[in-house]
Amino acid sequence: MLAQLSSTLGSLQLPLRISLAGGGSFDLGPDPRVTLEIQDPTLLQELTSPTLDKLGEAFIQQRLNIRGAIMDVIAVADRLSKSLLGDAPENAPQRSAHDKQTDADAIAYHYDLSNDFYALWLDPEMVYSCGYFHAPTDSLAKAQIQKLDHLCRKLRLKPGERLLDVGCGWGGLARHAAREYGVSVYGITLSKAQLQLGRERVQAQGLHGQVQLELQDYRDLKGQGQFDKVVSVGMFEHVGHANLNRYFAILHDQVKPGGLVMNHGITAKHTDGRQVGRGAGQFIGRYVFPHGELPHLAMAVSSMSDQGLEVVDVESLRLHYARTLEHWSANLEAQLERASQYVDDRALRIWRLYLAGCAYGFARNWMNIHQILAVKPLKNGQHHLPWTRADLYR
Repeated sequence: MLAQLSSTLGSLQLPLRISLAGGGSFDLGPDPRVTLEIQDPTLLQELTSPTLDKLGEAFIQQRLNIRGAIMDVIAVADRLSKSLLGDAPENAPQRSAHDKQTDADAIAYHYDLSNDFYALWLDPEMVYSCGYFHAPTDSLAKAQIQKLDHLCRKLRLKPGERLLDVGCGWGGLARHAAREYGVSVYGITLSKAQLQLGRERVQAQGLHGQVQLELQDYRDLKGQGQFDKVVSVGMFEHVGHANLNRYFAILHDQVKPGGLVMNHGITAKHTDGRQVGRGAGQFIGRYVFPHGELPHLAMAVSSMSDQGLEVVDVESLRLHYARTLEHWSANLEAQLERASQYVDDRALRIWRLYLAGCAYGFARNWMNIHQILAVKPLKNGQHHLPWTRADLYR
């Protein structure tokens, strides 16, 4: 079978070696940088139609091991898959129901993995979202502080205002907004692990009088016009296409007339929201973000507009997220032994592929990420935003 596979793949000229655990190997090109060590011989037949999810599943199931730098592994796997299968996108997916329990379970699966595990590769503030790089040489920690500032400046936060943070994570943005801009923050999350550490950091930094973090579903927010500003970072990917209108309607209801709403989230490349092709989207949906759905920018803007929010500014941070993910992946790769103390082998294999694969995908425009700023207009249709963006960059 190894000889047959060598005959099938030998013309691809990839820097890849395929070896059998029991002996025997062949190279697909000179100077291979990546080795696939086949532990299960039945996998050899599957390598003739190597979708990205098949390759990923084989790795996490220990049917194969990899040797080489993880970013090289991802690049070679993509080239192997594309050479044999082409580059057709997935069909438009079926939509999930996204009830409260389903969403809570999905959040717990991803975010309650281990605070110590996340701390190994995130920045000191544990900001688990796209950084903002003034230059590609900026450190991860610097880029994340710049991102928090960028959000706060876009929201034009002022001392004494009330800010709602939907999907507050470990509270990095809430603490920054309270400390640096003098606002009071009400943050909500569905992750018990995030909430515990977030509250500990609020207390440790003496911000308990300004920052309140709660375990709460966005659908359980009550009242009208309670907040001057609303921000949601890395949250609406979990909402689902079917719930987008309800989600933005709730954000609209929570902010006062004249107030601003910032939605920062990953968006699909295709207007119908279909997944990334050759199985990459299926792998993420199955092993990383259960029930996650990426709306296209057009769908997000349409939904916000239909709920009475006037979109006033849109910024793509796609290359910023590619750089952020490169940092995260490199940090994890440097800490694999310690990481194995916090998560099992299966989870660690998933996360190695996920971080490196997403860095590769964002760099190649497989998906995007947008900050969408909207205003809830006053009754007369006016708002009080500056006439230009100049104040953001002073």
